[in-house]
Amino acid sequence: MDAHSSVFGNYSTINSPKTQCYALKPVAFSSSKQVLLRTHLSFPSNIAITEKRLRIRASVEEVHSEIVGPNVLEDSVKVKVRRKNLAVFVSGGGSNFKSLHEATVNGFIHGDISVLVTNKPDCGGAEFARDKGIPVILFPKVKDGSVLSSKDLVNAIRSYKVDFIVLAGYLKLIPTELIRAFPRSILNIHPSLLPAFGGKGYYGMKVHKAVIASGARYSGPTIHFVDEEYDRGRILAQRIVPVLPNDTAEELAARVLHEEHKLYKEVVAALCEERIIWREDGVPLIQCKENLSLYK
Repeated sequence: MDAHSSVFGNYSTINSPKTQCYALKPVAFSSSKQVLLRTHLSFPSNIAITEKRLRIRASVEEVHSEIVGPNVLEDSVKVKVRRKNLAVFVSGGGSNFKSLHEATVNGFIHGDISVLVTNKPDCGGAEFARDKGIPVILFPKVKDGSVLSSKDLVNAIRSYKVDFIVLAGYLKLIPTELIRAFPRSILNIHPSLLPAFGGKGYYGMKVHKAVIASGARYSGPTIHFVDEEYDRGRILAQRIVPVLPNDTAEELAARVLHEEHKLYKEVVAALCEERIIWREDGVPLIQCKENLSLYK
């Protein structure tokens, strides 16, 4: 069945019995040179397009799709978004922080770590930040022993034009003032499948020991948004790690940490690319990069 195109103002519509799609420019069709276009807009499979490149402007964003051959799309739809500024909070060695930093440098994450916050000025994460030229803020105390208030912390982070805050092994409760200043913009990672083995007192190796002692067959990292209680914010992503029959806490911790590094990079990348949406009931979802109509 043939597809038909018509123009309404600046928009062209593509009509078929199955679907309707919109583009800013009229689209020409020819039966002599057929190329199937597959994007999240769900075009009908029988539409033939002769243009080498289709440019769609939706709202204020530009979307580019390049067709490289019959039935092949070289890249998924790419949306131009502003590069984001990140603040990372650590209390220890900062392995997740280092992993995230590497991902910002190699382009996997469309953002930059603008500042590090720590309660331990000599921890491995703080040393790494200084080596990379990343400013370090000490909270809750500064070097001379004077108290840095929650309001001061908020102002300090805002001075770096931070878009999102990422907790990576930070063992202090986040001040209410900071949570209210950055709503739905603070992420934490926890080494168990929340809501199990979470809350005050569950951190580090204590989590893995508790998992093994419980007889649980599965564990793994959870990434969640931060609210005013330990480990109670909305869950965004999880990854399952099996608990083996003869696991030690150290062995389980190593496998969970391996998945933490991968999952955190993927989630922060989605955050910076504005691929996190909120369902009406308040549940956050991650859109797939390859097809924005699907969710991870």
